[in-house]
Amino acid sequence: MLDRAYNRRSWHGTNLRGSLRGLTCKDAARRPSPGRHNIWELVVHCAYWKYVVTRRLTGTKRGSFPLEGSNFFERPVKGGLTERAWKADIALLDEAHGALRAAVARIPPSKLNGRSNRNSSAAPDFLVQGIAAHDLYHAGQIQLIKKIR
Repeated sequence: MLDRAYNRRSWHGTNLRGSLRGLTCKDAARRPSPGRHNIWELVVHCAYWKYVVTRRLTGTKRGSFPLEGSNFFERPVKGGLTERAWKADIALLDEAHGALRAAVARIPPSKLNGRSNRNSSAAPDFLVQGIAAHDLYHAGQIQLIKKIR
């Protein structure tokens, strides 16, 4: 489910990673309207929430996300409208997904419905289903933003 929502073939259409295919930094930085998030910000937002779910599954303390702040991060940063900066944030998303997959793989099937750890009151299966739905929600949002030109 995690991979289908992120980067594997599925019946529902474009997944999160597929929604980013072929976008340039300029495409990603374009705001649909003033005060709205751009695609680039949604990418980093998704990376952040993958990190949060991984942290909740593993019990890792807060503060290890590579960017300062939480939830939404303004993108591009001043002077950062470069393909290199855009690709770095896509790499951040890929790394966050890899860490999440690794955390999920370490959970014994018998523990999927129980409390994940003392840092989270949600069961692991609930967290995993939620982050997969989050990916698909933003994949659809990105597809819509791409159509508004």
